Amino acid sequence: MNAVMTAGRIATLVGGFDRSPAYAGLSDSLRLLIGEGRIPLGARLPSERDLTVALDVSRTTVTRAYADLRERGFAEARTGAGTFTCLPGGRRATLDRALAPLPGTPELIDLNCAAGSAPTGIAAHYEAAVAELPAYLAGHGYFPAGLPALQERIAAGYAARGLPTDPDQILVTPGALSATAIVAQALTSPGDRLLVDSPVYPNATNALASRGARLVTSPVDASGFDIPGMVATVRQAAPRAAYVLADFQNPTGHVMTADEREVYAAALRRNRVVAVVDEAHQGLALDAIEMPPPFATFLPDAITVGSASKEFWGGLRLGWIRAPRQRIEQITTARLGIDLGAPLVEQLVLARILADPEPIASVQRDRLREQRDALVAALRERLPDWRFRVPAGGLCLWVELPAPVSSMLAAEAEQRGASIAPGPVFAVEGGLERFIRLPWSRPADELRAAVDVLADSWEAALHAVERRQPERVRVV
Repeated sequence: MNAVMTAGRIATLVGGFDRSPAYAGLSDSLRLLIGEGRIPLGARLPSERDLTVALDVSRTTVTRAYADLRERGFAEARTGAGTFTCLPGGRRATLDRALAPLPGTPELIDLNCAAGSAPTGIAAHYEAAVAELPAYLAGHGYFPAGLPALQERIAAGYAARGLPTDPDQILVTPGALSATAIVAQALTSPGDRLLVDSPVYPNATNALASRGARLVTSPVDASGFDIPGMVATVRQAAPRAAYVLADFQNPTGHVMTADEREVYAAALRRNRVVAVVDEAHQGLALDAIEMPPPFATFLPDAITVGSASKEFWGGLRLGWIRAPRQRIEQITTARLGIDLGAPLVEQLVLARILADPEPIASVQRDRLREQRDALVAALRERLPDWRFRVPAGGLCLWVELPAPVSSMLAAEAEQRGASIAPGPVFAVEGGLERFIRLPWSRPADELRAAVDVLADSWEAALHAVERRQPERVRVV
């Protein structure tokens, strides 16, 4: 069913739009709102007459604004029905088919990817960044370490969290995964042991193992980090490096306490293990909790990886490495064997955001909190036997099923219109069939619809498993 946008709601959303000329300013404001998702796709816009009254503009202004939206592909007129929002190229043009298991299914609810749409305000930063671009066109455009203004603002963010950092300790990359691969290139050789959690974010371990490192695991369970077990594994396995997800661990959502960080850091230091700390989710505290100090506070030799993609927008493909000075040259040399720098426009965008991140970040956190709560409520209503702990932040629930059938459940759900990641995806050494990861990065109505799909798929998965059980021979 199509949403209906009232004239009053549109007037509130467009606010003080540019009126020089008014029709262009109104069209631009509506285009940004549609692109950002604040006006839903397929929504019916108010009539020209109603919007004219609500905005106190001429009828010509609204008529020309709607015409401009249609010409740009952001609206379509339906005879006898009104004007409806759309996107250039259609809805499918905006979907990331590389991450969806059924490329031919445009209505698939994608709960594989823990990344949401852009919060309000991102588009304005892109427009301002493009306006800044001419000042850089006379140069070659390569910034292997990063745009200096962006390095300064990333460094200032660490300093504000109690970790003094100079800009030359920052290396800007095309995303956190790129940063992780660069660190692996710099630190590891084929056959080196590398300690990771289990379960763990699989894309990161793929990047870490790209040089042929052997992954050694330490379990993370429902109650949190097994610090004594992790310390023992460090001592026994003697890994070259340890991948540390201390802030809203992906997929469990656990946060390592300050005391736990201190103990684990001390073990790594004693055994001369380099910590590669992934802080991609660090800025996503959704509840009123005090985040512990950065892991590198307890281990100055740690290498920290950060990301703009989770906190701000997945399409802002930028990450960074914060490294101690004695490792910068080694990491930079490794980086030049992979790429020569991150895209300039995106760096200009992120530098602008980090000058005052809270307006963007707070909108993102508010939306994620609402979506998390909607997902939790729907699961508790439709699937009360599923067990999970509600994290105070991050992007996903790690759900324990009553039976070890997550792969079958994923297959059934995919056929019914929702894609999910089964537990074995997050298992380096196999297993975890009793778990699934459910991100809350989609709009609340999609999450509720996905849970409906999962409820139906759960019954089908159980029946499918029962059908596959061999008939037992009865001895009487």
